Amino acid sequence: MERKIIVTSALIYANAPVHIGHLVESIQTDVWVRFQKANGNQCLYFCADDTHGTPVMISAKKAGISPEQLIDRVHSQHLSDLKEFHIGFDNYYTTHSPENKQLSELFYSRLNEKGSIVKREVEQSYCPKCDMFLPDRFIRGTCPKCKSENQYGDSCDSCGSIYQSTELINPACATCGAEPVRKTSIHYFFKLADYQNQLKEIVSAGYTGKSVANKLEEWFSAGLRDWDISRDGPYFGFKIPGEENKFFYVWLDAPIGYVASCKNYCDKNELDFENLWNSGDYELYHFIGKDIVYFHALFWPAMLLGADFRVADKLFVHGFLNVNGKKMSKSKGTFIKAATYLKYLDPEFLRYYYAAKLTDGIEDIELSVDDFVGRTNSELVGKFANLASRSIPMLTGKLDSTLGELDGDGKTLIENLTAAKKAIMENYESLKFSAAVRQINALADEANRYVEQNQPWAMVKTDLEKTRTVLTAIINAVRILTIYLKPILPKYAEKVEKILNVENLKFADAEKLLVNHKINKFERLFERIDKKQVEKMIEESKDNCQPAAEIKNEDSIEPIAEECTIDDFAKIDMRIAKVLKAESVEGADKLLRLQLDLGNCQKEVLAGIAKAYKPDELVGKIVVCLANLKPRKMKFGVSEGMILAAGPGGKDIFVLSADSGVKPGQRVG
Repeated sequence: MERKIIVTSALIYANAPVHIGHLVESIQTDVWVRFQKANGNQCLYFCADDTHGTPVMISAKKAGISPEQLIDRVHSQHLSDLKEFHIGFDNYYTTHSPENKQLSELFYSRLNEKGSIVKREVEQSYCPKCDMFLPDRFIRGTCPKCKSENQYGDSCDSCGSIYQSTELINPACATCGAEPVRKTSIHYFFKLADYQNQLKEIVSAGYTGKSVANKLEEWFSAGLRDWDISRDGPYFGFKIPGEENKFFYVWLDAPIGYVASCKNYCDKNELDFENLWNSGDYELYHFIGKDIVYFHALFWPAMLLGADFRVADKLFVHGFLNVNGKKMSKSKGTFIKAATYLKYLDPEFLRYYYAAKLTDGIEDIELSVDDFVGRTNSELVGKFANLASRSIPMLTGKLDSTLGELDGDGKTLIENLTAAKKAIMENYESLKFSAAVRQINALADEANRYVEQNQPWAMVKTDLEKTRTVLTAIINAVRILTIYLKPILPKYAEKVEKILNVENLKFADAEKLLVNHKINKFERLFERIDKKQVEKMIEESKDNCQPAAEIKNEDSIEPIAEECTIDDFAKIDMRIAKVLKAESVEGADKLLRLQLDLGNCQKEVLAGIAKAYKPDELVGKIVVCLANLKPRKMKFGVSEGMILAAGPGGKDIFVLSADSGVKPGQRVG
């Protein structure tokens, strides 16, 4: 009986490009969806861009465009990149949509009617210099739980804790660097604890895996706190009904984006939305990363329960991506954008590698560059593609492109391959992709041993019909292995289908024999990876713009530092920079705020040259910048570098400049 399934994956945030970390989840979800479709099931895959909140505002401001313009631009980039990796969405939408606004207001009104929304006066961080309440992402400070520095105002990237911005230690405004004060404001809260018993019931019924359920039990034991679902303006999001300057917190409307994407799909295709989402006729699954479990295992199902919407059957949770044993790093070039990867490598190589690593658990996925190159060349090229290239050209070149029948040995080979179908399908279904890949590789080894034992390249010189019989078995093995690999390698499967002159292959076709059948001309399926391609990709991904440390005060005189070595001096990276913008700094008579173009990035520098230069004298000037100086937080903002100047001080300071013909980003010295 055909199953009807709806699947979602976590929304990608709309302030940056898709990178290979995002692709872990997109590929995992897509492989599972394609498996369901290849198994004869109806499976709809919905996703969207997560568009609201402070980071989008910040990114739009830096780019000099409106948030709406930014999210439109990013949406097309996201969708293009994801399609290149063969992610087969049925609908990829946006949370900044009329459907999401309508549904967010509906959720809010239903929760409010049930008494699940309360208003409360809260103490908030307020920047007196910027004259605004500071949204969470406009504040940086030290985590109150684990003491990690440089964390956002709502959650800690290091320990995963959720907290109020007023709990941060040593908070600072992310825009100007000023220390915020505390002011009161009326906020809206969702009474999460009201749903604790219902949440416990769905978790015990299998909503999450065991390890996630154990973590949830810790949170249940600690007691669920009311959740602040509002933010004061300025804020990019949906206004709360009846309010002028209060908005829904992004985490309220973001998961509703799953529902909105489904509704948009239904409206476009004249389908009954209530039947798809709420009737129970469709199974419903969410794929997410372990960093957003708190929201998806507690807030989101509680909102659904309170708003009388259907809760997902299960939450599938995966781990993070590490590259070469460490977190992705811009400085090391392992924070790789999807678009950069596509310039150098076949997207199916990454799909295969991730599938070979993915399990049903939440362990982190390790990407080793050497292992990636080795596995791709030895397995994809050396086993699967090679099996086809050793057999099909021989049949098309010497045997009229026509398959024959199987003999006893050939039948044994094919029976062994088809006997593994059930176990492979069970591993796909349960998200144990790595186990499925191991099984398929073992079958490919068996097929390649059959080739070596029969040596058709020698046999064809003496017995054409016996060769046809052997090649018929090998090519049927290629077909069966392609069926098993199709959820992971859809484009590879398309090529094989075209060569074998067959229609859309499904798992039900594994037992069908392809005999007395004419095939088409062979085309190459994969090319080996040259490690130099990977090295070039990593080099292009390196970012010379480094984050960090603090300046105590621009007027302070530091004692002479400890001795440095010539090796320390060699770390200095001087770059040509063009001054794009220069302005006075209010309250600092010595400083100018400079916006510098370094070719591959921009930096904001606070330079103590206001006595010597007027801002308009510097715009367009070519200067020398110490590009890899760690940014430092000052009273008047964050300075991300240093321009070179000389002189005794005051009006007698001379900026080191360069010829206007040199390009920004060029190394100096």
